[in-house]
Amino acid sequence: MPSAHRPARVAAPPPPAPPPPAGPGPEAGRGGAAAAALSAGAAQVPAAAQVLAILRYFARQAGPVAAAALSRDLALPRSTTYHLLATLIDAGFVVHLPEERRYALGVSAYELGSGYTRQAPLQRLARVPLATLVDRVGQSAHLAVLHGREVIYVIEERAPGRPPLVTDVGVRLPAQLTASGRAMLAALPKAAVRALFPDASAFVKRHELGPTNYAELRRLLTAVTKTGHATEDGEVTPGFASVAAAVRDHAGHPVAAVAVTYPADEAVPDLPPQVLATAAEISRRIGRR
Repeated sequence: MPSAHRPARVAAPPPPAPPPPAGPGPEAGRGGAAAAALSAGAAQVPAAAQVLAILRYFARQAGPVAAAALSRDLALPRSTTYHLLATLIDAGFVVHLPEERRYALGVSAYELGSGYTRQAPLQRLARVPLATLVDRVGQSAHLAVLHGREVIYVIEERAPGRPPLVTDVGVRLPAQLTASGRAMLAALPKAAVRALFPDASAFVKRHELGPTNYAELRRLLTAVTKTGHATEDGEVTPGFASVAAAVRDHAGHPVAAVAVTYPADEAVPDLPPQVLATAAEISRRIGRR
């Protein structure tokens, strides 16, 4: 990383960003938390903590950002911000968009994400806790991830003697109908959920059950927030019900959900606590504290 007394390694310094608009920016609500987290880590390895904070900041944005916004929201000195951006540009993790006077994630960041996908650490870390859950409750369980308005099932652990389910690996289902999807949607900001379900056309049905508009979905998600777990009964497959809980990363973002599916006419004692405990264990394994 360039020192604080040497110019950044770019052909020409980026033009000053225009002053931020009056009022809070899109990250203003989280700027204080991000700055606090950065300060906590800076006591150990300042440069590393700052670089990681910048990359996480970029990953949360809907589009390119100005250096001034980055400096403000992470409470970084302006000169330090440009030095760090220059280093990240050299490594390919950030690109400068001169016409927009903004910055965005570069190809190296994409390669890093692709490597994560190839190595499938989430599935590897979740498989044993999921199998343990199946042994305890005697019902089939699965792990799903959210992709837009759908969930994709990435692990299925079938209990001995239990029938196959529609939730096989690779299957996609409407998120608002599944317990897994509801668990993850409830953990997202309301604005993000609203953007996913802007009107009635976004609500797909399977068996004429489930929410048909945003107000109905919001009521379901509010109940999930109160209890910590989500449920569905017959909305995916008639005669079967599910209980699910979100798996969260270090920032509290829902990266997956654990669910158990069982015949609706069978009682499964203490199922929600068991599902919640498994989701918490997987969250701990992927780095949540």
